[in-house]
Amino acid sequence: MKTFTALFAAATLALGANVALAKDVQPDQVVKLVQSQQIQSLDVLKQKALEQHSGSTVTDSELEEEYGRYIYKVELRDAQNVEWDVDLDAKTGEVLKNERDS
Repeated sequence: MKTFTALFAAATLALGANVALAKDVQPDQVVKLVQSQQIQSLDVLKQKALEQHSGSTVTDSELEEEYGRYIYKVELRDAQNVEWDVDLDAKTGEVLKNERDS
């Protein structure tokens, strides 16, 4: 039982550490990042996300910094009312995740 408790505690701490490493980027900082060309404009990134699912609309979006990398997270709803999570590298526009929301 002690082994199970120790494993559970370690897993919880590891998960908590990963969550703590992602932080939201504030709007004033977004402007500076775009102006310094550290990231693409959010309009361009949003369009790239929309291209993944024709006829979809954006329901939510946010820019986060994870492990020193800026990730633009977009939630979409397609014409069939299916929700999608699309993550893009905010500097390159590369699609990092494109998954159906569960």
